[in-house]
Amino acid sequence: MTEQKITLKGNEIHLSGVVPRVGEKAPEFQLVNQDLKEISLSSFGASKKVLNIFPSLDTSVCSTALRTFYEMLSKKQDVQLLNISMDLPFAATRFCKQEKLSGAATLSAFRSAFPSEYGVRISDGPLEGLCARVVLVLNEENVIVYREVVPEITQEPNYKAALAAI
Repeated sequence: MTEQKITLKGNEIHLSGVVPRVGEKAPEFQLVNQDLKEISLSSFGASKKVLNIFPSLDTSVCSTALRTFYEMLSKKQDVQLLNISMDLPFAATRFCKQEKLSGAATLSAFRSAFPSEYGVRISDGPLEGLCARVVLVLNEENVIVYREVVPEITQEPNYKAALAAI
């Protein structure tokens, strides 16, 4: 399996595998929601989905990206936003209450193989073990129609390109 390279403040870091590509079906996953219940990709049904994958809600770029996607997608009935990180469900609950993000789907990969199976696990450097900043847009059949592996982890994703893919 080939490692992907990204940077953190200009310093090269690596991902544990390859993020699924456009045209591929997104792998099934088991993550933990804010109620500490396991939830799978298939439990979100046949709808379009934006997988907003990031290191931690406790960083300004990650929290900005979550808020921005939430604001952009909250009025769209046919798209579900899934915010995925290694943050514990307790931290996600606190963040959503604090930011008044009612109904935001935050999913924790803390007891999941998701980071490795999706190739988003940072394999070295100061953020080793966390998820990289990646955005995947899925169609109703969970086929990836847009993929962005943000090359510099301190940068925000390309919101407009992700929305255009929907």
